[in-house]
Amino acid sequence: MLDELDIRDFVLADRLSVHFDPGFTAITGETGAGKSLIVDALGLLLGDRPSADIVRRGAQTARIEATFIVGGEDEDLRELLTASGIEPEDGVLIVSREFPLAGRASARINGRAVVQSTLAAIGARLVDIHSQTEHLAILRPAEHVNYLDRYAGTIATRTALASGVGELRRVRVEIERLQRDARERTRRQERLAFEVAEIESAQVAPNEEDELRRERTRLANAEQIAQLAAQAYGALEGDGAASGAADALGEAASSVAQLARLDESLAGEALQVEALQSQLADLSRTLRAYSEQVEYNPERLQQVEERLALLSTLKRKYGATLGEISTYAAAAAAELDELGTSEDRIARLIGEEAALSQRLGEEAAALSTARREAAQRFSEAVEDQLADLGLSGGRFGVRFDLRQDPAGVQVQLAPATMSMADVTPSDKALWTAAIDRTGIDRIEFLVSLNPGEPLRPLARVASGGETSRLMLALKTILGAADAVATLVFDEVDAGVGGRSGRIVGHKLSGLATHHQVICITHLPQIASLAGRHLAIEKRVEGERTTVVARALRGEERLQELAIMLGGLTPATRTTARELLGDGDD
Repeated sequence: MLDELDIRDFVLADRLSVHFDPGFTAITGETGAGKSLIVDALGLLLGDRPSADIVRRGAQTARIEATFIVGGEDEDLRELLTASGIEPEDGVLIVSREFPLAGRASARINGRAVVQSTLAAIGARLVDIHSQTEHLAILRPAEHVNYLDRYAGTIATRTALASGVGELRRVRVEIERLQRDARERTRRQERLAFEVAEIESAQVAPNEEDELRRERTRLANAEQIAQLAAQAYGALEGDGAASGAADALGEAASSVAQLARLDESLAGEALQVEALQSQLADLSRTLRAYSEQVEYNPERLQQVEERLALLSTLKRKYGATLGEISTYAAAAAAELDELGTSEDRIARLIGEEAALSQRLGEEAAALSTARREAAQRFSEAVEDQLADLGLSGGRFGVRFDLRQDPAGVQVQLAPATMSMADVTPSDKALWTAAIDRTGIDRIEFLVSLNPGEPLRPLARVASGGETSRLMLALKTILGAADAVATLVFDEVDAGVGGRSGRIVGHKLSGLATHHQVICITHLPQIASLAGRHLAIEKRVEGERTTVVARALRGEERLQELAIMLGGLTPATRTTARELLGDGDD
């Protein structure tokens, strides 16, 4: 519910703070005093688009802020808040909006910036405003199915149906994906098969590329390698014309050995030279064997070059490394298996779709039947309310439309003109009806407020007192079924006299048992039934006009009602006292 409304520098209001209570609040004041300013401010706060000149003269920015107390009853509101990343703090929502003279308006909910469309969607779940702007959810045909389901008690049935419809859509999307462009799927299979075969035939090893590069270097430089190995071996062992390092090291070893026999302190050095002789001998044997193994092999070099070229081609096509090539091959093989089994999957999904479609057709038909039965009771109840509100002869109806759709579900339903009580199974017609998460019914409220006139869509009914009373009748019937906590009525008494006004007041008071009701009214018969009475006044301070709100109690409220009755006289005071003391007539 709306707890507090704070308005700053908006039109004539420089600083206007209004506290609201649960139940029924009446707002009164002289014509032109600024009563509708509150409704206008609420509408803008909750997503209406601003007009020009809403910033008070001399100010730079108009600001509107409201505090709402919310519970968890409204699932739609909870889902909207969750989707927007907004979490009520201790059940409190603070909605604010600023309108600068220059620049764009901004909006925040609990400090989080929101766009206008999100603000409007959330605002529609917080406050329902009926005014000249027709900002009322019940005028939107898309909402009518929600109202009827709440009245009929079929919300849980519809929720279960919606889950099944979501599953049906998922299955159909998967079937369409698998069936889409069979020729393209064949081409894809052929391409994947070629790629997998190409990679598998190459028998790529993880580290072979580095080994091949090293081998290519040896083969390409075989002559130079053999020559260098021979030169190294000759330097160590000599080449016949000159002695090598081995001979020189042997002479050194002999001399050091003799020294060690003469001076034991050189025993370690003698061992070192001996070890060097052994190492040199091993190195010589290795170089001789290596030089004998080096072979210039152009054929092997060509094979290595071709293998490296193949690996390079595979990397260009399938991955930057040999590891990525193997990963690509595994993924391609998996996709190839999936494509190869797609026909079996399609067959299974088609069977699943048929079973789902049949089940949903039966559930949707049952839901539609329950709605049609409830619609008859609902229409009769609304017509009774219209009679109470001075619109005797007014008629109300609910139109059910089914759209044929080859992709829909098959249902058996009686024609809409037949009474459900008179229907036998053989009377029911077979429909292939379009279905969405609300079911198969396209529902719209129809009304005729003048005898002899046909029923017409609710949204096309003329505005004015008749429309206001019609809305009040619908709200009264829907009562607790309407999830919007706060209902605001502006000019609900337009075209209503004193006697009818009392009836309207009782309807509003009854509606306040399920909702917070705020009503701007000119009729004391309505205002006297409110639990809280606010008076809006214009005041001139210096050379500026401003708007103020006062909560009326006791004698102040009595005087306000007397003035509304025609002036402050003993007779009007007596009538006002009777109105305040006569809440049950």
